[in-house]
Amino acid sequence: MKKGFFCSVCIVFLILAADRALGWEGVVVKVLDGDSLRVQREGRLVEIRLYGIDAPEYRQAYSNRARQRTRELLYRQTVAVEEKDVDRYGRIVALVSCQGLLINRELVRSGLAWHYSKYCRSQPLCRELAALEQGARSAGIGLWADPEPVAPWEWKQRQGSGSRGKTGWFSRFLDWW
Repeated sequence: MKKGFFCSVCIVFLILAADRALGWEGVVVKVLDGDSLRVQREGRLVEIRLYGIDAPEYRQAYSNRARQRTRELLYRQTVAVEEKDVDRYGRIVALVSCQGLLINRELVRSGLAWHYSKYCRSQPLCRELAALEQGARSAGIGLWADPEPVAPWEWKQRQGSGSRGKTGWFSRFLDWW
């Protein structure tokens, strides 16, 4: 009896792991910013953070352009989601594709997001994202047209250290809203 139960548990685990690796589909119902969105999957909302990239933050230069481009590509579209991780806010960190286009890749290629090397671990994709960022930099497209673009992680740190900077739960609420 114990052996049969153990085998059943193993089979369920393998099926769940395969489902996560193979991905799932849903419809984008809201684009929160350049690298975050809400997807409706089987009647529930799931918040997604795009894997391996970081787009400009709310109130940062190029944030509206990044959000608008993500919206143009994804809003009300059926997307394929390949989960990679879950972040500290409980969002699924994933690769998102729509009509054969990997959105994570497209945002870096068009100069609207950085390759986020601190959290990008999936090779060779991360090497490709780094190369795409370098190409966008060299061409001066998107945020790379700015003579001194500030990475989102640096921008957030500067905002938190200034007297008018927002921190804590209120910051996360504003970023979410």
